[in-house]
Amino acid sequence: MMLDYGARVAIWDADEPAMDMALLDLRAGDTATGTQVDVIDAASVTGAIRGALSAHGKVDILINSAGILGASQAAVDYSYDTWCQVLDVNLSGTFLCSKLTAPRMVNEGWGRIVNIASLAGKEGTPGLPAYSASKAGVIALTKSMGKELAITGVLVNCIAPAAINTEMAANADPVQLNLMIEKSPMRRLGTTEECAALVCWLASEQMSFSTGGCFDVSGGRAVY
Repeated sequence: MMLDYGARVAIWDADEPAMDMALLDLRAGDTATGTQVDVIDAASVTGAIRGALSAHGKVDILINSAGILGASQAAVDYSYDTWCQVLDVNLSGTFLCSKLTAPRMVNEGWGRIVNIASLAGKEGTPGLPAYSASKAGVIALTKSMGKELAITGVLVNCIAPAAINTEMAANADPVQLNLMIEKSPMRRLGTTEECAALVCWLASEQMSFSTGGCFDVSGGRAVY
């Protein structure tokens, strides 16, 4: 959808075959490039930024969407190693990519960072303690960085989707997924297109007086 608005896109993904497939699906030529990136490795992220700069000239917008769900278990049964893995990818990865990209935006006097959080980070989802905690951290990081950068021209916001029809949802515990759908007044999963439309607005010039905000995509489930 960013491409539809004239953006030049650099896709970062740890899964190189999936990234290559995404680039093929986009059929965007040299307006979309891909780099294999480990979002919790500073050298890897720095290299990806350099690659984006080389391919596209500058970095105006960062969308932090890398995330994993982790195991579906109660907190008292949760593996500490899995806990650390989920927090690393979902929260530390968002922090690292933002930390290394934001200074370049500040130097340009304009930028947008949009983080993909989750309604789980606002409500807490039983059986997903690490995912819920990581997304709560993303929301708090968004608020903190949004206030820090408020007068620089760089705005930082996040979206908090409820259950969205993605591969992650397809691989989720069916009981958990059905519970999430039942909680939605619209009684359905959201779509990636609905999330992308909100992300595009948050990344646009039209969005100029909101920073540190958390915008729900929940089918009416969250009204606060």
